[in-house]
Amino acid sequence: MLMYFDLSRKKITTIENVLVLQGGGSLGAFGCGVYKALVKHHLDLDLTAGTSIGGINAAIIAGSRNKDRTDQILEEFWIELSENFVNKDNFFSFSCSNLIKQFYENFVYPLHKNDMNASYVEMKKAQHIKIKQIQSFYSSAAFGNEKFFKPRWFPEYAVSDPEYFTPTKWTYLYDHQPLIKTLERYVDYDKLRPGENSNPRLILTAVSVLDSKALIFDSFKQQIEPKHILATSAYPLYNFPWIEVDKGVFAWDGGLLSNTPLREVLDASPVMDKKIFLVENYPKEVDALPGNIAEVHHRARDIIFSDKTEHNITMSRVITRYLDFIEELYQIVEDNADKLQLDKNILSTIHRKYKKYHEDHGAEIKDIYYFSRDEMYPHIFENADFSPDTIKELIRAGEDKADKVIQDHKQE
Repeated sequence: MLMYFDLSRKKITTIENVLVLQGGGSLGAFGCGVYKALVKHHLDLDLTAGTSIGGINAAIIAGSRNKDRTDQILEEFWIELSENFVNKDNFFSFSCSNLIKQFYENFVYPLHKNDMNASYVEMKKAQHIKIKQIQSFYSSAAFGNEKFFKPRWFPEYAVSDPEYFTPTKWTYLYDHQPLIKTLERYVDYDKLRPGENSNPRLILTAVSVLDSKALIFDSFKQQIEPKHILATSAYPLYNFPWIEVDKGVFAWDGGLLSNTPLREVLDASPVMDKKIFLVENYPKEVDALPGNIAEVHHRARDIIFSDKTEHNITMSRVITRYLDFIEELYQIVEDNADKLQLDKNILSTIHRKYKKYHEDHGAEIKDIYYFSRDEMYPHIFENADFSPDTIKELIRAGEDKADKVIQDHKQE
């Protein structure tokens, strides 16, 4: 947390460093790489916020069992997930027979006009990578990942699941309770409770299933528990179950409302100005139109989950300027209260109202770093690819992108 003199506002201002992490399944490994770069550049965090896999990353960062090596701990978590990826060669030799392979090559990921500037070898490489990644999706869908989630139809659930033999009653297909067991090695929950101010503040988001209201879990206001991490990552379209976080309150993944929980950060910490580090797993901009139905669905998915906080950023600056202007007017009135013969009670009421407005909306975003993931080989199932090569590449890409963005900001 830094303090500086703001010339435009003529006062000393406190600024928080805030990391905001989007959801995105296996794409969360990109955020791991970004965080590694932040540590490397000595950019300490005051607050970290996330939803879905971004919430899991945020919980590991804020609740790290070893504060001196949090970046290593986060990377170890991702490597552990990737090493428990199930690659069933026999399964794929059946599912990707020549007939299936031809279907993907000719209809799902054909060599289309958007690739005409590339060489034939480059086009075939891209096609091969996309098909390989969709095989990884099939692996996750069929076999799960024992460190993260397991299919509900596995025989081990036959005794514990009362609806095991009545799948028509199922409201989810995958159990992500194994995630909590895995996180025990990485997260110290004692650090995620009010009063533990030596650690970054943690904010997780979810949504109420019954009334669609946003649910905010804030380590400065409540003890963050495993159920809150399960709730923020309970994405129903991944077929995960809702989580009861309080009596009668059932939660799903916060990405259903907003995949970029910046507004929640501003609402939770409205007084101090912010420097925002925002990890975008789903890029807002692309260079070319989709070339087939698969790419249409992929691009639509990206837009749905992309960052939409530009309005929030603009409004935070506008509101701050308005409040500063009101304060200037108030000071003039106060200095001339006797001349204007103003009632002291009226003046006091005006000041209390101003103070309340400032406490609720006074923060300004002073700077924002966008770390947007590049998509060389986009496909609709990329966020379910937990294979080791993909996870390591995403970590590397996140670190490289963050290094570049940070260096560019230093030169501005």
